[in-house]
Amino acid sequence: MSEQPEEQTEPGGSGASDSFGERLRRLVMSPSAVTTVLAVLVALAIGALLVALADEDTGEALAYFTSRPSDTFAAAGSSVTAAYAALFDGAFGSLNALSETLLSATPLILAGLAVAVPFRAGLFNIGGEGQVLVGGAAAGYVGFAVTTLPFALHLPLALLVGMIAGALFGAIPGVLKARTGAHEVISTIMLNNIAGPLLLALLVTPIFQQAGRSDPISRPIASTATLPSPLGSNIRVDAGIIVALLAAVAVWYVIDRSTLGFQIKAVGANAVAAVTAGMSAARTTVVTFAMAGGLAGLAGSGIVLGASGVGAVTGTFSGGLGFDGITVALLGRGRAGGTVAAGLVFGALRAGGLRMQARTGTPIDLIVVIQALVILFIAAPLLVQQLFRIRAAGGLSGSGVAKGWGG
Repeated sequence: MSEQPEEQTEPGGSGASDSFGERLRRLVMSPSAVTTVLAVLVALAIGALLVALADEDTGEALAYFTSRPSDTFAAAGSSVTAAYAALFDGAFGSLNALSETLLSATPLILAGLAVAVPFRAGLFNIGGEGQVLVGGAAAGYVGFAVTTLPFALHLPLALLVGMIAGALFGAIPGVLKARTGAHEVISTIMLNNIAGPLLLALLVTPIFQQAGRSDPISRPIASTATLPSPLGSNIRVDAGIIVALLAAVAVWYVIDRSTLGFQIKAVGANAVAAVTAGMSAARTTVVTFAMAGGLAGLAGSGIVLGASGVGAVTGTFSGGLGFDGITVALLGRGRAGGTVAAGLVFGALRAGGLRMQARTGTPIDLIVVIQALVILFIAAPLLVQQLFRIRAAGGLSGSGVAKGWGG
């Protein structure tokens, strides 16, 4: 996906001389940001309709809708209110709920960044799942095999090895594209199909397999390689959220403030022009995929070494995280800040969805439907923009259609 031109400064603004508040206001009110928020709200509205239709009381009231329509609306409103109140309570209603939201959001942010970085170079990283598995397996191996290091060295080493393993695995499709022209979508999908079975094969070898077990599970991770909980043992969120936020800041700095980031965006905007200007599109492709693989490997490391894992490497520890990262990156529009926000939104939906199901009986699958609807509307921004009549200049008004991607 190619990079779109940056939004123009509003009349009276002077770019660099604008205050932080003015720049923040333009960002929040930009067409892309408004469209994203509206896409989420429309998805939640459709989700509310599905909740109402699945409610038994609403179904009974529909049988005599023509005689007393108020009963139907009252039952529907009651079911939707109860479901979404439980959803919000499960995501933000207490410190424990907030910790579950952050715990769910942490790997989503890192996996989303692993897809967002290649977006800026006009590349599509479908291989996040394989990179997550390789990075998590490598970090887990260091976590249980190295037992002589103190916490201050063991945990950073495990995270670093996981990130490097993911970067090396992620660089493979970059090299294939740079050297042979192989399409990155095909090569990353094939590498996903290699990483999964390879991990399962490793987990039943003496190098990995836990003693006394016949199923594919590694030896337990040492406590010195486990991510600590900054809020105490009763709160599940671990230090992985700090790692994820630091990674997002690093990605923002590299992409928007460094020479490498300029090259990545230039290749994404027009590879031919970038090469003409003296840049190496092949080198940029390899470096971009290595960065993406490192971020995905860090996501896998965080799961294996953190509170969301089982204290060991298993064949299913990823749970499709690499593919969820595509959703997060799309909602975040390929930006570091947007990806963090999208990860928090989906983390809240996952954490709150469990409470919603337990309290109201609403299926957890509704969360998957809402996520799919969000991406559907993000992928078709003109539908949302025309529905709400968003001006190209950035507000809500009566004419014009804003750009769909970028900003």
